[in-house]
Amino acid sequence: MRLQFSPTTFSRLAVLAFVASASSASAQDIFVTPIPGAPFSGVVNVERSSVQPDGSIVTLKSIRDIGRDSRGRIRNERRELVPVSSTKAPQVVTIHLYDPQTRLSTMLDPRARTFWTMTVNRPPETVPPALLASPAGNNLPSNDFTKSEDLGIHEIEGLAAHGVREIQTIPAENGNKQVVITDEYWYSEELRINLRIKHSDPRTGAVTLTVGQVMRTEPEPAFFEIPEGYKLASAGAGTDQ
Repeated sequence: MRLQFSPTTFSRLAVLAFVASASSASAQDIFVTPIPGAPFSGVVNVERSSVQPDGSIVTLKSIRDIGRDSRGRIRNERRELVPVSSTKAPQVVTIHLYDPQTRLSTMLDPRARTFWTMTVNRPPETVPPALLASPAGNNLPSNDFTKSEDLGIHEIEGLAAHGVREIQTIPAENGNKQVVITDEYWYSEELRINLRIKHSDPRTGAVTLTVGQVMRTEPEPAFFEIPEGYKLASAGAGTDQ
């Protein structure tokens, strides 16, 4: 039997995937922690290269706005990837808003000018998922195929960031070559977010995400609110179980 989903169902699944699995989300992303008392705004610069079936490499880029206010409310955009040669601004695909005080999560669709909300039952996460570079990090189980390197403290956007590099080695077998996968995490204790993430896998490609244009001032309240003219995508709100 083939399952069919309505656009509303997809909207709900998108919110559930973004919020309910935040603690196990891919390490290849910038997770804005919803903590109070540390307002900021910034722009995530994305550079991604993908290995194609024929062995060629396609390189794309994107940007997206992120921010957090003194209440801990967060905003995180998703924008389309465009060729590195493109001069146009990548189109915003979705915007996620979250209020840790009410635990209300909202997903906006700017193209359809619709939104959908749900209430998250559990307390909000306060550290990035798959965090390695914080003082409490470096607790991965040791094995013969994975090792971590402390990269020390470096300044990114005027903020001290602690770097950790994780290297995973997949041994050669069955005629395949050895594969070395590398991940880097640069964590700011002041902002409680990763300021830079780098991932490289020769089989699939590489991605670098860097937070830039960091402003430590309070963002405008409208940055965390549903814009005027947006319509509810479905009747009623859901609840994360």
